[in-house]
Amino acid sequence: MTSLSLITVIRLTIQHPLIAEQVNSCLGVSWCVAVGTTSGYSLYTLNSTDALEPVYKSDEPDVYIAERLFSSSLVAVVSNSDPRTLRVCHFKKSTEICRYSYGDRVRAVRMNRSRLVVCLEESLYIHNIRDMKVIHTIRDTPPNPSGLISLSCDNTHCYLAYPGHSHTGELQIFDTINLASRVIIPAHEGQLAALQFSPSGTRIATASEKGTVIRVFSTHDGSKLYELRRGLKRTASIYSLSFSPCGSFLACSSNTETIHVFKLDEKLKETAVLAGSPPSDDGW
Repeated sequence: MTSLSLITVIRLTIQHPLIAEQVNSCLGVSWCVAVGTTSGYSLYTLNSTDALEPVYKSDEPDVYIAERLFSSSLVAVVSNSDPRTLRVCHFKKSTEICRYSYGDRVRAVRMNRSRLVVCLEESLYIHNIRDMKVIHTIRDTPPNPSGLISLSCDNTHCYLAYPGHSHTGELQIFDTINLASRVIIPAHEGQLAALQFSPSGTRIATASEKGTVIRVFSTHDGSKLYELRRGLKRTASIYSLSFSPCGSFLACSSNTETIHVFKLDEKLKETAVLAGSPPSDDGW
């Protein structure tokens, strides 16, 4: 393991449950955010720290998943009125590209330039993003009611991560290009609570339900690279983990009304050019 340091702790006052979902933390140019409410959802672009720029607003009620493909016009939508059906739409043209129905409630959806992954409680469906056809199904996964998965945004290391055990923090890394298991990582003693790939897909950060320790592993061989201490005694519910576009910083948010930002060892930071990040989104 290599050295690290805690840069800062940002204290927040949360007035209501967070319904905002950051759906693109991989592009160095723009960040895309989806915000859902009971009366609809909105898409924003975050090009600076000054303001959110509105991109699109939908009045469709009860949408609980709105996953945008980077900064393109593609958005995957699932609503409470039909929780077993995924719709992929082109919001600028107001057209529906395709829809798929599954045997259970859709728990999560993730997309990158090659794959679309749909998470059910006990199975995972992998679609080819080019024609949206199902190319592989992972069945009989451990119960995953929260839809805890992570999909790398890198085309070279196009990996999917999901819990591998119902009682321990075992982590499964699956290669969605070669459609084969990559590595199994005994990440934590307790159940997993948060997962996030680095921009290049070569590392993955994990946290357990205890929430006191964050670990970063290599996706190549499963070796532990960092162990980050969020707290000494107080447990916390980790809401999210996020790498900076350069891969040198890792942020963690939790129910303690704080955001911890860690600086990772410079020797292992991501390459300057983010592999897998498309130069433009003109195709959609």
